[in-house]
Amino acid sequence: MFVPGNRASMIDKCASAGADAVILDLEDSVPAADKAAARELVSGKIAQLAQTGQRTYVRINRSRHLYSFEDILAVVQPGLEGIVLSMPDGPEDVALAAALLAEAEERKGVPEGSIGIVPALETPRGLQLAYECAQARRVTALIGASARNADLQRAMGWEWSPDSFESQYMKSRVVMACRAAGKHPIGGIWQQVHDLDGLRNYAVLDRKLGMGGTTILHPSNAAVVNEIFMPSADDVAYYEGMVAAHEEAVRQGRASVMYKGEHIDTAHAATARQKVALARSFKK
Repeated sequence: MFVPGNRASMIDKCASAGADAVILDLEDSVPAADKAAARELVSGKIAQLAQTGQRTYVRINRSRHLYSFEDILAVVQPGLEGIVLSMPDGPEDVALAAALLAEAEERKGVPEGSIGIVPALETPRGLQLAYECAQARRVTALIGASARNADLQRAMGWEWSPDSFESQYMKSRVVMACRAAGKHPIGGIWQQVHDLDGLRNYAVLDRKLGMGGTTILHPSNAAVVNEIFMPSADDVAYYEGMVAAHEEAVRQGRASVMYKGEHIDTAHAATARQKVALARSFKK
């Protein structure tokens, strides 16, 4: 969940929203005149959020040539899980940010490599090189989000639609790059934050494309998205039954069996075990 870095009250409340992670934003949601004050505020809130167990990221600013070292130096500290990079144009930008992080970690006495990087791919070249970005040092996830009238729409020249038709190829590239590199794909982003039905439909599309989660902008959106990405009780029962049916078939010397009208074999059982494990991880 993105949280404006210049709004102390929002930061104080964000840990109760139920989001898996929060992104304290120093970039687009903060007016230029407030950047320095927001940087100081965010730096002072990271430890407070860490004490609640809230996973915390910070989206930093960038100029034409460089990600803000002032931002990085201010926020690097224990309790910060990672930084979010806006508009990296390729793996070179990610490598530059990684070098700045390493320098800040050394200066601040933070173990080198402890803070991750999540690039938000918002340029055509960055998307074309999604796999290379995903492979870059420190990268733990990629954000492949399409926001109405925002940077990516302008760069790609497409028209935004609620069914995400125009961005499905882009999002699939991000999913494939992350899966190939062993990283986490994150989708989004629904700007009409009070239209929860629209949010639900948009997040369902992200899940169907293989995203492991989605970015949100408002606390009311967290419960909707969590419900969509968390396997339901019916799903869990279905997959547990599939595992049991396959195990029984194996005991009888077969690797395939009919289960609820479908032919399943070892590959399907492996998928079922993955789904059950995911459900159990949510419970933890």
